[in-house]
Amino acid sequence: MIVSPQLQAYRFDPAIVSDLERSLILFEEVWTLPEVNDLVETDAHLSSMRLIKVEAFLEREHLMKEGKPVDHRNNVLEFADDEETEYAILSHRWMKREVEVDYGEMVKLAKMAVAQRDEIRQREGYQKILQSCKQAQTDGYEWLWVDTCCIDKRCSAELSEAINSMYQWYENAKVCYAYLHDVRASSFPTARDKEGYPKFDGWPEWFSRGWTLQELIAPSNVQFFNKDWQSIGYKRTLAPTLQKITGIPEHILIHGLRGNRPCVAQIMSWAAYRTTTRVEDRAYSLMGLLDVNMPMLYGEGKKAFHRLQLEIIRASNDQSIFAWGCSRIKVRTGSILADDPSDFWICGRMELMGHDEFIQYIRKNVPEEEELDSIEDRLGTFPITNRGIHIWLLLRPRASSHFEAWLPCRFHPSDPPVAIDLVLWESDYYASPFISPRNLANKAPKWELRQVYLRYQDLPHRNITFEIDDSALTENGFTCCDAFPKEFTGDTLTLTNTDPLCFKVYSDSSTKHRFVVGLGQSFGKDWIHVSSDESDTTLQLRWEEYAKYKYFEMLDRAPEHAQAMNKARSGSERHGQGCIMQTRLPQTTSILQTSSIMWKSSKICRVRLDIFHDPSFGDVSGEWTAFDVDVGIFFCTSHWY
Repeated sequence: MIVSPQLQAYRFDPAIVSDLERSLILFEEVWTLPEVNDLVETDAHLSSMRLIKVEAFLEREHLMKEGKPVDHRNNVLEFADDEETEYAILSHRWMKREVEVDYGEMVKLAKMAVAQRDEIRQREGYQKILQSCKQAQTDGYEWLWVDTCCIDKRCSAELSEAINSMYQWYENAKVCYAYLHDVRASSFPTARDKEGYPKFDGWPEWFSRGWTLQELIAPSNVQFFNKDWQSIGYKRTLAPTLQKITGIPEHILIHGLRGNRPCVAQIMSWAAYRTTTRVEDRAYSLMGLLDVNMPMLYGEGKKAFHRLQLEIIRASNDQSIFAWGCSRIKVRTGSILADDPSDFWICGRMELMGHDEFIQYIRKNVPEEEELDSIEDRLGTFPITNRGIHIWLLLRPRASSHFEAWLPCRFHPSDPPVAIDLVLWESDYYASPFISPRNLANKAPKWELRQVYLRYQDLPHRNITFEIDDSALTENGFTCCDAFPKEFTGDTLTLTNTDPLCFKVYSDSSTKHRFVVGLGQSFGKDWIHVSSDESDTTLQLRWEEYAKYKYFEMLDRAPEHAQAMNKARSGSERHGQGCIMQTRLPQTTSILQTSSIMWKSSKICRVRLDIFHDPSFGDVSGEWTAFDVDVGIFFCTSHWY
C-alpha cells in the first residue's frame, strides 16, 4: 500500500466531515476515509503492472492436468513494480480473439467446469502463456507479463495506462521472448522466402505487425523462438539480418533509443509497412518509440495519428515530422500532418541537421538585408494554435500559390536540407499534393524567411460531379483520344479528395494538335482549365505520355485554377453560378469556348464545350467571365436555352 500524495498527513475534523464525505470513488474502486489521525492509502497497482506468478501458474496447470483439486484462493496474477521486479515478457502475433486467453478467463479458470476449463487450456493462446512460463522458470524468473491476460481490457482506464506504459514495461524486462508462430525451421530465417512467409514480403508475420516494432526495440535482450518453442537466436547476434528485415539500423537494435534517438521521420518510417487490426493502433503503437503519451480514443480512426503528431510537436522541435511525402498514387492536399506512418516510407535514412550547420545554410541563402540576429530563437519553437502551427520557415515561391520550404533535416550527411512543397490558400499554408520531399541542390538561392501558419486541420470532404457535353467538338472534326487518369461514366465524372483531377485529351483531325480540358477540385472548390500550349517536345509524345505530363502540370497549379474560377463566380449566385472562358487553339483560327453552370439545387457542375472560327485572330483573354443565371435559363446536354 502507498500513501496518496494528495491526502498524505491530512487530518480530518470529525465535527466537520459528514458521513457522505467519508466515502469517495478513486480509480473505479470505493475507499472509506479513515478515522482521525490515520493516513489515507491507495492500492499499489495504480503505479505498477499486473504480472503472472510463474510458479503459481505452473503449479495450477500441473494440478489441472492431473485432475486434482485446485485451490481457488491461489492467485496467479499479482501487481508488482516494473522498475524493481525482475520479470520476463512475451512478444507474439495476436491470433483471433477466441484463440487468445484474456484476463477474466485467466482469473476464473480454476472455478470453471472441467469441460470449459479444458477448452481454454487447449487453445494456442494458452499454450503460448504456458510455454513462456516454462521458459521463464528455466531462466530463473519468478514473474512473466503477457499482454493478452495481464490487462483487464474491460477497464478503459487500465487499458489506457497499460498502452501508455507498454514501451517502458518492455524496456524494463530482463528478457523478451519473441514467439514466431509461423517459423518451423530450427534456425532463424536469413533469406526472404515468399512461399514460406507470403504475408510480409517473405519474412515471418511477427515482423509485419505494428505493436511488435516497439517490442523489438525496447528490450535489450530479445530471444526468438520458433513454432515449437525452440530457441533460434538473439537480437544482438541477429542484428544484421534484423536490419535487413525491418530497416532499423544495427546500432538501434543493439543499444536501443536511449541517448541515441533518430529523428521523428526515421522512426515513423520503420512502421511504414506494418499493419494493425485497429487503425487507431497505427498511432498508439508508436507512442513509446516517440516518447509521448496521450489518451486512447478507439473509434476516432486516422485522427489518432493526427493527435500523435500534434503531441510530438508539443514535446519536440523536430521538423522532420513535416518531411513525409505521399506517393503519386495517393493524391492529397490539406493538413500538414501525415495520414498514416506509410507516408514516411521514404524517410528511412533521414537525419536532423546540426543547428549551427542549418543556420549557415540559411545565412547563405537569405537576402543580405534580412535581419538575422534572432534567427536561432525564431527557428527554435513552433506553437500549435487554433489557426494552425505558427512557424518560421525559409520559403521560395515555385508559382503564384506554391512554395518550397527548407527543413533542418536531410537524407545523407552530404545533402542539403530537405525541401517540402506547400500551397498558399486564403493566407494559410497547406501540404501540396503528391510531391515528395526532395533535395534542392544547384538551384538559385531565392529564399525568404517568413512566419506562416501551417494548417493541421482536415479540409471538409466534398465530392463534385461534372456533366460534360462535347458534341460540338466532334461535329467540328475533333476527336477525344481518351480520359486520364480514369474513365468517365458516359459523360459524367465524380471527383473526390483522393481523386481531385481528371481530364479529356482532344486532337484536331486536320492539324493534329492536341489540347486537354481538366476537371478538378481543390480545397473543396470545383474548377475547369483548358491547356492548349504546344511545343516540339510535347508534339512528339504519344497521347498517353502527353496526358501524364499535362496531368501533373495541371495538378501542380490546381489552387490557382480553383481561385480563378471561384473569383469569377463570386458575383453570379442568384440561382446558380455560371461562367464562360474562351481559349484560342494554337496554330488555328479556332476558339474553344468553355461554359459552366453550377446549380445551387443540385450541386452538379454542367460543362459545355463549343468551337468557333475567328479568321481575324481577335484578342481572347483566356480568363473566366461570370454571367447571371435566371430561372428561365437552364443547361441541357446539347443546347443553351
